[in-house]
Amino acid sequence: MVSIKQQGGSEVPFDTLYHNHHSWLRRWLGAKLGCSHTAADLAHDTYLRILARGTTPMPEQSRRFLTQIAKGLVVDHYRRRRIETAYLETLSLLPETIAPSPEERALTIEALVEIDALLHELPDKPRRAFLMCRLDGQSYQDIAETLSVSVSSVEKYIARALLACHRAISESQP
Repeated sequence: MVSIKQQGGSEVPFDTLYHNHHSWLRRWLGAKLGCSHTAADLAHDTYLRILARGTTPMPEQSRRFLTQIAKGLVVDHYRRRRIETAYLETLSLLPETIAPSPEERALTIEALVEIDALLHELPDKPRRAFLMCRLDGQSYQDIAETLSVSVSSVEKYIARALLACHRAISESQP
């Protein structure tokens, strides 16, 4: 039996939290998502996050705590779906002979989701400047005019984004 600490410091069997709220959480997620299978997956992921965290709230706060974690997972789910849809639409424009394998597609989608998460950790202007530069090929001067900042600020924004990318790559390598 797995026990985890409550915020007050006492230990509570994990299965108690799961047993008392799992059905409710699946129904709540099902209503939000309109898909019982995805709801089951996200409910499962919610409890995995709790296990990884190692703490739970006091019993009277359990549903609020579960809802907070599950809402974040729902946002991640929709973001991933949006990225996956855009990627697959782009692939549909390629000739079938050069289309990547299903495994390559899955790996690319995972990488795109990680890049998206990394970029969303940046403040708005550095993120926008980086995307305008790297995806749209805009000059620093054009970016500065669009964002109403100096070229020097754009340079700093791009450097900040590149540094974040470099850190992510360094952390992901063994």
